[in-house]
Amino acid sequence: MSGQRQRLTIAQAVRDAMRDEMRLDPTVLVLGEDVGVDGGVFRATDGLIEEFGPERVIDTPLAESGIIGLSVGLAATGFRPVAEMQFMGFVYPAINQLFSHAARMRNRTRGRMTIPMVVRMPYGGGIHPPEHHSESYESLFLNTPGFKVVVPSNPYDAKGLLISAMRSNDPVLFMEPKRIYRAFREEVPDEAYTVPLGSASVAHTGDDVSLIAWGSMTRVCHDAAEVLAVQGISAEVIDLRSLNPLDRDTFIGSVVKTGRAVVVHEAPKTNGFGAEIVAQINEYALMHLEAPVQRVCGFDTVFPLAHMEKLYLPNRDRVVAAAKKTMEF
Repeated sequence: MSGQRQRLTIAQAVRDAMRDEMRLDPTVLVLGEDVGVDGGVFRATDGLIEEFGPERVIDTPLAESGIIGLSVGLAATGFRPVAEMQFMGFVYPAINQLFSHAARMRNRTRGRMTIPMVVRMPYGGGIHPPEHHSESYESLFLNTPGFKVVVPSNPYDAKGLLISAMRSNDPVLFMEPKRIYRAFREEVPDEAYTVPLGSASVAHTGDDVSLIAWGSMTRVCHDAAEVLAVQGISAEVIDLRSLNPLDRDTFIGSVVKTGRAVVVHEAPKTNGFGAEIVAQINEYALMHLEAPVQRVCGFDTVFPLAHMEKLYLPNRDRVVAAAKKTMEF
């Protein structure tokens, strides 16, 4: 390994992960709407068709059920497809293929067949798009056995987690926080490397309250931790990175240390994955809690149109208020 690094955005790190793995493994294919000639709606596949050709970077019709159905067939016959849903809200026509086939194939065949495929899905709000472009419905897939669900929050993790996902023998839903696709840059190795699935990160250490999040909300928690520090409150930020498999030990260990927790996500509050995190904290760390766990989430409504996005999305001030509420209990 040369040890060379580049400063990349999340979108560029995602592209590099696919490029590096396609160079190493000829069974890796990329397919989806506009992923080839146009380089993807967010340019996350830019340049791949020039290097690998249209047989490995495949522009598909506008048919999500067909994209996923084809990917299941490819994965069952020796390929490792990386399928792109342009937006998470476009995945609904493909739900039957995902739930009935991709997630069940290992169990259906009693382990004789696996489906090593990745479904890349830009998710969440913050870019002022029209309807069906801002969903954050990870709970749909977390309540369906058979899927791994991964959500990076920074460029380094995006590349390493995506390479791990492409090497997995089971289907992985790779949720990409488009709100921060190009919000900042970070040093990323040129070479292929992995960040293990099922491993959370302590993104910021603290002693008074644990802020638990994933994806773009990790950045919101970073900002909240800085404000809280000025007010004399030491916040620890836990970036889950992988929602299934879930690294319970890391976030429970943090709560045991701090005695207080705030869970932050942009999906609706009711039955959002934050409720599962709270349930596990109650199950494994109840006697260490100094205050009820708080949730800062999206609201129980359809994601609003552009002019009301800021009212819907969790922000720094809401997280700070929730953390202070736990401190004042």
